[in-house]
Amino acid sequence: MSMTNADMTRPPGPIVIDIENITKDYVMGEEIVRALRGVSLQIHRNEYIAVMGPSGSGKSTLMNMLGCLDTPTSGRYEFNGRNVAEMNDDELAAIRNREIGFVFQTFNLLPRSDSLRNVELPLIYAGIDPETRAERATQTLIDVGLGDRLHHKPNELSGGQRQRVAIARALVNNPSIILADEPTGNLDSKTGEELMALFENLYQRGNTIILVTHEADIARHARRTVRLRDGLIESDDFAAIRALESVAVR
Repeated sequence: MSMTNADMTRPPGPIVIDIENITKDYVMGEEIVRALRGVSLQIHRNEYIAVMGPSGSGKSTLMNMLGCLDTPTSGRYEFNGRNVAEMNDDELAAIRNREIGFVFQTFNLLPRSDSLRNVELPLIYAGIDPETRAERATQTLIDVGLGDRLHHKPNELSGGQRQRVAIARALVNNPSIILADEPTGNLDSKTGEELMALFENLYQRGNTIILVTHEADIARHARRTVRLRDGLIESDDFAAIRALESVAVR
């Protein structure tokens, strides 16, 4: 099992994400492309999981499904025991804004807004009053090491600092799950390692981390690795360990 901090692995909690036989088709002109071909996966609260695979394997499509950013063509998805297909738009928006924090490779920051305003954005959508959201956004930026960059705009920050702003924005609503899509892809290796130390800290504080990456060095920070190929799960070391434990018990 890929681990860098095996002695600091926390026991997984109850199942928070349960997908069964998920497929996703895209229409490309007259052709139908099947990005996911029947993926089944359970993710427990308090897990740190890396989703790996080559380009076109379906890993970003899977992330969009897990984050309720897209809907599957077929299959079942339960979030905290509730069928996502039965949720209305407001309920899905609440999950995306309160339960899941998103971190993207391209940062997705508002270029004309400073760090504080960028981090406040989810709180504005949540209807939090201005004073409270300023306090929470400020503290979250301090927590990620940017207390001295509150009023800097993205073009005044380094790539690593911009990604820290994006992480602060993902954290400001205290989500239980962090979904990160190639979060170190635009960063040099030293800055990438610094950010992975930040993710480790978030995991130890109780967050569930789902990391999508094609880099083995980054995936090694996770406690579980799921590998996709051609829209299917090729391997899952968590499942393999559980199977070995089951055989040992017998």
